[in-house]
Amino acid sequence: MILVTGATGTVGREVVRRFPAGPAVRIMARDPGRVSSAARRAEVVRGDFTDPASPAGALRGVSSVFLVSSQIGDDAHFLKTARTAGVRHVVKLSAAAVADSGAQDLITRWRRRNEDLLRACAPEWTLLRPRSFMSNALSWAASIRSDGGVRALHGASANYCVDPRDIAEVAVRALTEEGHTGQVHTLTGPEAVTAVEQTAVLAELPGRPLRCEEPDPQQARTVLRKRYPPLVVEALLESAQRQREGAKARVERGIPVLLGRPAGSFRGWAKDHLAAFAGG
Repeated sequence: MILVTGATGTVGREVVRRFPAGPAVRIMARDPGRVSSAARRAEVVRGDFTDPASPAGALRGVSSVFLVSSQIGDDAHFLKTARTAGVRHVVKLSAAAVADSGAQDLITRWRRRNEDLLRACAPEWTLLRPRSFMSNALSWAASIRSDGGVRALHGASANYCVDPRDIAEVAVRALTEEGHTGQVHTLTGPEAVTAVEQTAVLAELPGRPLRCEEPDPQQARTVLRKRYPPLVVEALLESAQRQREGAKARVERGIPVLLGRPAGSFRGWAKDHLAAFAGG
């Protein structure tokens, strides 16, 4: 039995869609009603990282786990419960910034602690460390529809962002194939792109004018504080500054080696998601 957490999220829902016929799959979700119809053959159970009792039931009879956590402190109890339940292999979604000694923001430090917990608790583990998701561009959809504008801090800075569908395909292989235990897979797209270049792609594909505007850091801070706690906002701003300094402009061969094909491009991702930006 394979347990998938985060199945309603960006990567997790793609993982569920990609399982081959054969392995039994269980999904742990805080709100089972949000689980995609693509997961109909999977068993869906209610579970919450913040509820100490719920992971034990979800982990019963499970041999492998795809672990996605979004809150500081989520992993500790879950991983200890997984070890007690006899789980052998945990595939953990982390982030490429963990390997960057210059990244000392709150979010990256939290991810490093979670990786240490994983190594301590799981008999077998695999780490997936992607760069930023191409799907982060969906945060521009509302402003594109309303006024044809993209607002991006340090819009000329480059990032080897990655298609979440590629991350999911690697995750499924790590969960269902031999040879991934004890491995760290760093996952990037095929080329470094900037927000300015992404805006140009989103304009060219449907043939409409778009502009990319760059707020100053204080303006960005004000906007982000409407969505996130102050400490998280500062972590995001630190991450953006590291991108400006070139820390995220390095390609990795993880996806071509693991999947036997090139990593998906931003143009390809955008073409498949144009409907999200339509209107206005």
